[in-house]
Amino acid sequence: MPINRYMHTALKTLSNIPVDVKTDYQLIRRIQRIAKKPRLRLTYQTWNSHIKNGSCTIPIRLFSPVGRKITSLANAGYPLIIFLHGGGWVTEDLETYEKTCRIIARQTRHILIAVDYRLAPEYPFPAALEDCYKAVRTIMRWHRISGSSHKIALMGDSAGGNLAAAVSLYMRDRGEKTVDRQVLIYPATYNDHTETSPFPSVAENGTDYILTSKHLRDYMDLYCRGADRDSPYCAPLLANDFSNQPDTLILTAQYDPLRDEGEEYGRKLQAAGNSVWMHRIDALHGYFSLPLTFAAVKESYTLINQFLWEDEGPHE
Repeated sequence: MPINRYMHTALKTLSNIPVDVKTDYQLIRRIQRIAKKPRLRLTYQTWNSHIKNGSCTIPIRLFSPVGRKITSLANAGYPLIIFLHGGGWVTEDLETYEKTCRIIARQTRHILIAVDYRLAPEYPFPAALEDCYKAVRTIMRWHRISGSSHKIALMGDSAGGNLAAAVSLYMRDRGEKTVDRQVLIYPATYNDHTETSPFPSVAENGTDYILTSKHLRDYMDLYCRGADRDSPYCAPLLANDFSNQPDTLILTAQYDPLRDEGEEYGRKLQAAGNSVWMHRIDALHGYFSLPLTFAAVKESYTLINQFLWEDEGPHE
C-alpha cells in the first residue's frame, strides 16, 4: 500500500535530521536507553544470567511467556527462542529491547533468551559474531542437558537477523548442529549499500524512510573493516554454500533499503534445498518494535506463530 504524501513528507523530514552515526553513536545509545528503558521490570517474568566467552562475559536475559518465573527448560513445557537484537551492531542492548522481548515471549508462548553481544566500534567484527555463537552453542547445550523435547529457534531483527544468519552458517561450516529454526526479521545480508548496490530497494528506500542508505554504510563501516566486509559471516549473501540451514522464516519490510537483500537471501536458501517461508510486510524498517496495535506487528506475529508452531502441536 503506497504511503500517502503527508506521511511521506513527515518521514522525509525525519530521515534528514542531521545525525552522523559515526560520530554520534554514543549519543544515540544514551537517547535510546532513556527513551526505551522500561518503567517497570517484571522480575517474576525476567531474570538475568551470563555466559563466559574467554575473558569476556556475555549478559543474557531470560523472559517467561507466562506470569511466573521459569527455572527449568525441561519442565517449563515451552519451546525456546534465542534472540539477537538489532541496532546496526552499534546501538541497542537488553534494556532497550526489554519490552520487545517480553512481547515476543508472550505472543509466541516461547521462553526467550536474549543475548547482549559486544557492540562496535569498540568491538568490531567478529566480536559480536563470536559472542552470539558462544551464547547459542552454550544455550543449546543447556537445552540438551535439560532433556527438553521442544525445538530451538534463533531469531533476530536487522543486525540481529544478520548475526542469526551468520551464526547458522558458522555452525554449519564448523560441522556443528545448528538450531532447528531461524526467524530473520528485515535482516542485513549484504555489504554494499552504495549507488552500486545490485538491489533496487537501496535506491528506492534509501533516503526517505528513516533508515537511510547512508546510515547503513556508516553502521557497516563501524562494524566490518577492510577485508572483513567480504566474509560471509559479515555479509551472509557472500556465502558459497547455502545448504544445510535451519527451516527459515524471513520477514522483510516494503519501505526498507534492506528489503531486497533479505529476500535474495531467502531465495538462495530455497535454491540450496532449505525450507523457507518469506513474507513482505507493508511497513518501514524497525516496525517490529512498535506496539501490538499496529497491523504490521499483528500480521508478523501471526506468521511467526504459524511458522514456529507448525509441527509443535496445539498451543493456547
